This record gives sequence, C-alpha cells and structure tokens, in this order.
Amino acid sequence: MASALSDSPLPASRPDTIIVGMSGGVDSAVAALLLKDTGHDVQGLFMSNWEDDDDAYCTAASDFQDARRVCERLAIPLHRVSFAAEYRQAVFQRFLEGYGAGRTPNPDVLCNREIKFGVCLDYMHRLGAARVATGHYARLRRTARGTQLLKAADGAKDQSYFLHAVDPAAFENTIFPLGEMRKEEVRRRAHAAGLPVHDKPDSTGICFIGERPFGDFLGRYIKDRPGPIEDAEGVVLGEHRGLSFYTIGQRSGLHLGGRAGAAQAPWFVAAKDAARNALIVVQGHDHPLLMADSFGVEGFHRLVEAEASSGTAGEPRECTVKTRYRQADLPCSVQLTGAGCAQVRLRRPARAITPGQYAVFYDGDVCLGGGTIMEPHFSRARPGKPAMIYNFDF
Repeated sequence: MASALSDSPLPASRPDTIIVGMSGGVDSAVAALLLKDTGHDVQGLFMSNWEDDDDAYCTAASDFQDARRVCERLAIPLHRVSFAAEYRQAVFQRFLEGYGAGRTPNPDVLCNREIKFGVCLDYMHRLGAARVATGHYARLRRTARGTQLLKAADGAKDQSYFLHAVDPAAFENTIFPLGEMRKEEVRRRAHAAGLPVHDKPDSTGICFIGERPFGDFLGRYIKDRPGPIEDAEGVVLGEHRGLSFYTIGQRSGLHLGGRAGAAQAPWFVAAKDAARNALIVVQGHDHPLLMADSFGVEGFHRLVEAEASSGTAGEPRECTVKTRYRQADLPCSVQLTGAGCAQVRLRRPARAITPGQYAVFYDGDVCLGGGTIMEPHFSRARPGKPAMIYNFDF
C-alpha cells in the first residue's frame, strides 16, 4: 500500500518503471502518453488472449501493429506476451459452462480478474514493473483501510462494473491515468500528440467473437437442443434452437412473426424453463414478467470491508446496484446470507434481470463489490394465477 494517502489519479513523478497494458486502442495509448509526460519510466506490454485457426474476425494482429506504432511514437519499449492457454481455461471455459447452463455470463469481468489483473499483472512485475497502468476508465483512492475502486469521472465510459471482481490487492500498485478524463479529451490529447490511433473506433462486443454473429460462434461449441417457445399461459408459439442461445429480454431471433398474416406486437424472452426445455416469451417491452424487484446473488466478492453493523450476514445495507453495464444505478438493500450469497431488494422493479450477469453495488462513487445474479425459479401458469413466481435459493 502507498505510504501516503492521495486522491490524485497520477502519483508524483518517481524514477521507477511503470508498465502500461497496451491494447492497440486510443485509451491505453493516452495512458502511456500521460505517464511519460509526467516523467515516468514507461514501458508497454501487448497481451494476446485468443488464438484460433479461424482468425477472420480476430483483430489481434492489427491491434498489435497499432500498439507497436504508438510505442514507436512515444519512444518506449513494447513487450508482447500470450495468455491464450490461461484465457481458455479461466475465462472461455467458464463462459461456455455458463451458456451451457442457460445463463448469460460476462467474460470481461472474468478476464479482468483472472488475466489482466491476475496472471498478466504477475508477469508485468516479473518484467520489473514497480507499478502497472491500463486505459480503464475508473479511479482509485488510497485510504488508511486500503485502496478503493471508484467510478470514472466520465459516467458514460465508466468501467468499474467490469473491475468489481478484481482482488483488491491488485489495485495497490495500479494506476488508471484516464480516471478523471472525458473520452473526447482523451482523443484530443492523442491527436495533439500525433498518436496514430487518435481516431481509431472503440472496440465493442466480446473480444474472441469480434464482429461475427454470436449464435454462429456459440454453435461451434454448444449443440442445438430444440424445444418449445411458449407464452405465459403455456400456448406453444414455435420452436427454439436451444436455451443457451437466448437471453432474458431478447427480442430478435425468435422468428415468431404474426399469426394468420396479421402483424403482432414484438415478443420478448421472459424466462427459461430448463426442466422442460421451454423458452417463455411475452409481448410488451415492460411486461410484468420482465420486471423484478428482488433477486439473489452468489459468489459475492467484497471490495470494501463492511463497517460495523453494515452489510454483515442478517443485516441489510442500503446502497445502489447495476445489474448490467451502462445501466443507471438502482436504489436497493443488499443482505448477505452467508457462503458468498446475498439477497437484493430493489426500491422499484427493474427490467430483464438476467441470471449469469453481474450485480455490482455502489455507495455513491465507491464500488463495494458484486456477484453473479442467480437463476430465478420458473413456475408454469395456472388459470387465474400469476404466470411466474420467483423463488430464490440462498
């Protein structure tokens, strides 16, 4: 832990080596630029995590060339390493297991925990880094109780959601130079410095899928298992490809169309009945069966130690939660129930809370931690009864 307490995103200039994770994009390029301009000894590291015979959609080769050109412009050395084997085991395998179980996992959270701030962080220190830096939009605050993870100043780009599962110890010698900056300012700095990636578009989607259709990619690893598509009353409307290929709230790809040539309101995935291999759909973007005011969390990872009588087992804590990236904070109470589980109650219902995604909790700008949203239990509709009942196991 740093010996001094500071809210500054950049520590005072010191003659130690800082290795910056270079992705080939503008954010990591400007992170390296800022540190170099501050007088630090800066080196770059390009990490590749995906190796596949089918590389038509993979941008790793071109990204490395962009990172190389940036480092040449900044006159800093660039290292290169592959963690493809570790990524397949620690991230991709869990990704497939999640989808195979009918959930919707987020591999970016696992990548940050297991790879970027796991094996790659260790590798950077073996290279001689006293500290490491990345182009993430987030802030770190050093306190007497440890390093806190905070939201970025640019709320539209904040990435603390994806960093919530990282071991807090990994943040002790980490720097996020862009934490106080807006994206437009980052691009202006890159352009002014003549960095060749100043206008490079931001990457989107899951890294190993690229621009290819998601269903086509997933179908290479998970077999189709067709079953009925039903409405909330149990009426069969069509056939699905397999529960793994759908997510809660999904509209496209259902191929239901209209009946007897008449146009219908769009259908949305509301639930998966794994026991019967049935996909349950409803009409209406905010249909009651798409809204929930409570859910469970497993694998709860705490970034901030609980204060006395706050957040301990059996005692709820008032805070806010995001159940997906870019979502507005939802006021809630979270109650730890032991064994890494928690129960969350929202102050108002939220749409399409999805099993396998992450619930990330905040106290203002401070990220408290988070965990995986548990799968609700589905109950078939009976005449005069609600179509869905949420019963959570803790």
